[in-house]
Amino acid sequence: MAEDTQGTDTPTTAPINVPDRPALEGLEDALTRRWLDEGTYKFNPDTTREQVYSIDTPPPTASGSLHVGHMFSYTQTDVLARYQRMTGKNVFYPMGWDDNGLPTERRVQNYYGVRCDPTTAYDAGYRPPAEPAKNQRDFDVVSRRNFIELCEELAVEDEKVFENLFQRLGLSVDWDLTYRTIDDKSRAISQRAFLANLAAGDAYMAEAPTLWDVTFRTAVAQAELEDREVAGAYYRYPFFTEDGEKIYIETTRPELLAACAALVANPDDERYQPLFGKKVTSPLFGVEVEVKAHPLAKADKGSGIAMVCTFGDLTDVTWWRELQLPTRAIVGRDGRIIGETPEWVTTAEGRASFEAIAGKTVFSAKEAVVELLGAAGLLDGEPKKIMHPVNFFEKGDKPLEVVTSRQWYIRNGGRDAERRERLIARGHEIDFHPAFMRSRYENWISGLNGDWLVSRQRFFGVPVPVWYPLDADGNPDYEAPLVPSDAQLPVDPAADAAPGYEEAQRDAPGGFTGDADVLDTWATSSLTPQIVGGWSTDEALFAKVYPFDVRPQGHDIIRTWLFSSAVRADALQDSAPWKHAAISGWILDPDRKKMSKSKGNVIVPTDVLEEYGSDAVRYWAASAKLGADTAYEIAQMKIGRRLAIKLLNASKFVLNLGATENSVVSGDLTVLSNPLDRAVLAQLSDVVQQATKAFENYDYARALQITESFFWHFTDDYVELIKDRAYGAAGEAEQASVLAALATSLDTLLRLFAPFLPFATEEVWGWWRTGSVHRADWPSAIAIDGDTNLLATVGTALSGIRKAKSEAKVKQRTEVLSATITAPDSLTLQLQAGLADLKAAANARELTVVGGDGELTVSDVVLAPAEA
Repeated sequence: MAEDTQGTDTPTTAPINVPDRPALEGLEDALTRRWLDEGTYKFNPDTTREQVYSIDTPPPTASGSLHVGHMFSYTQTDVLARYQRMTGKNVFYPMGWDDNGLPTERRVQNYYGVRCDPTTAYDAGYRPPAEPAKNQRDFDVVSRRNFIELCEELAVEDEKVFENLFQRLGLSVDWDLTYRTIDDKSRAISQRAFLANLAAGDAYMAEAPTLWDVTFRTAVAQAELEDREVAGAYYRYPFFTEDGEKIYIETTRPELLAACAALVANPDDERYQPLFGKKVTSPLFGVEVEVKAHPLAKADKGSGIAMVCTFGDLTDVTWWRELQLPTRAIVGRDGRIIGETPEWVTTAEGRASFEAIAGKTVFSAKEAVVELLGAAGLLDGEPKKIMHPVNFFEKGDKPLEVVTSRQWYIRNGGRDAERRERLIARGHEIDFHPAFMRSRYENWISGLNGDWLVSRQRFFGVPVPVWYPLDADGNPDYEAPLVPSDAQLPVDPAADAAPGYEEAQRDAPGGFTGDADVLDTWATSSLTPQIVGGWSTDEALFAKVYPFDVRPQGHDIIRTWLFSSAVRADALQDSAPWKHAAISGWILDPDRKKMSKSKGNVIVPTDVLEEYGSDAVRYWAASAKLGADTAYEIAQMKIGRRLAIKLLNASKFVLNLGATENSVVSGDLTVLSNPLDRAVLAQLSDVVQQATKAFENYDYARALQITESFFWHFTDDYVELIKDRAYGAAGEAEQASVLAALATSLDTLLRLFAPFLPFATEEVWGWWRTGSVHRADWPSAIAIDGDTNLLATVGTALSGIRKAKSEAKVKQRTEVLSATITAPDSLTLQLQAGLADLKAAANARELTVVGGDGELTVSDVVLAPAEA
């Protein structure tokens, strides 16, 4: 590997240049420009895999707006990146922009006044109207290619806003390593991966019951479901046996009565055992259905016997599949009852009943069926009102329907026990932080009930890269899809002719037709390691970064992004995609509710960055452990700002005392002649060891806590105790000892704080050192024989004397004529070792140390008379 010395420490001694009035204001802009100009965070491609620390950065949705949740989670990732860089790792830290999905589609539509239609021809010179039409029906209709071009054009502006804010926050991203999930490279890799899955048998097409959102007119995957409690009611009405006996069922969906394919009861339910295998007839529609036994039926729910319709919910799908029931679908993709009476409804009464609901929405159809049942005297009692969970698309506002449609799937273990176990095992190749998050991954896999549905009936997105030959009658042969060559990728089957065909043959008998669907946005997002790592485009780079060292992400998308990424890596690379998964928590509002744009309780980050500064916001974010849901706390930011300001002021004081780069010790420690100086460095050495261990365990919050705790003892106690010696009052040797301790402590503290407070530490570093603190080495523990408890003991005694002066209402510089310090024998030796510094700091003429039981106390304080 070529030597990477950019911005590192140099042996040249820097001149001391401390400002008169250090301040945080203005640091973000000045230092961000410098870091970009000097390439401080550039990845060096001339490297080996062992030297790299690679990060699979979450690509934010650039069409949205940043909120404090972004600052929270991205800061936590950046803290880890900065630590790894200081340990000598060549950090691969990219940034992507997720502009492939509904949020971007809506934003582009509304911003430009356009609608995407893949069947529209591409117009190379198209420009959108200066002002979008007020009504969407009047929007320009453009090709998918034109729509993507507009998306990329608008994304440049959106992404610049994100980039500027992330830079102000101090993210140490290499801004030359960026990508978009809808750009040519990402679309090509997404399609290439799909075709590889298809060739391996891991992707397949099937006609099957599919969760369907009637608003967005698209299929929905299991991972996109959201249960919501909604009001409903149980309606009780009878089916009829051959001898006229009434068998009552209770259902919340009477509108699906015409779609009934069976009645189902638990095999152990004695009430219905005599009916198993026999036929009953549905009311209103007069359709015969069989009574079946199945263990999923609950004897204590409703009447204990259920109406199975195709399809009311996912349980119906299970019963339909396992009991091999006929398909009797009556709800169309538009959410309305089909217009034509189905063939299984044969009686005149049944046909008349169906005509009463044909073409209606499911809501209106429910009202109509209930009215028909009531008119026929078939409703048993009043409806029982209930609240019950109903499946919704996470972005939708109407309950999902289950329709039968032809869709593309990727195998994910939902129907394959061997693959399921293999994917669970992949999870054990990944160290989850915190460790308990692995159970969410495993529980999701264990609960899967089908393969991953990846096709979507949307216009915008990555097209499914296949065509189908048409027979002489113009019917597509779905069993023999036509695929592009690798060199053709990315393709758009709606606009590009199939291989071996001319465009004139599109949709003509004997010609071809293109697949009209696009891939689920997760089908592309699941490939972020492959996209940014260069799989299939830069294999040399891919070998240096893959498998990635860490995937940082939120716990709410373990089931989607993390799992789908594991599925793709398992199939494409036969490996886990990362070594670690750093799982962040949610940001909660004051009512302990998750902050989200949909809830309207988000806070714009620019305001808090402006008021408190980036280091303060980073301090708040880094104080929270991975996986912990954290309240949005201004108070914590204020503490972070106070810490950053104190670091500036304490550093100024130390450097003005005479500490220089030459004062920093490493190997030869003979200059440290004073026990208190050796003690503070021994304590700091422990801090370095503990902080390093915490970082290695991805517990950056612990590293911050340990470092901050020492810092306040250092500034409040040590710096106060050694002032006289630092000014030379005890001679040159003592002065050299304390300056060595001060310089070494400051040097180490700046490195320890650098991942958390990058702006304040870089500012101070520049006062007395060359290069960047962010390219300096992570500190090493110094092997020094010092008493790590000495500073705390002497500091406690100093606090006691100060308290006595405060209670006497005299100035702290008032002379102490005499005082007694009583402490256990184990502490008296420590007090004697630091007595000279203690007397100087307290301005004490005589201090008597005596042994005693209990805690250290200061008593018999005699103060000099107040000056007249």
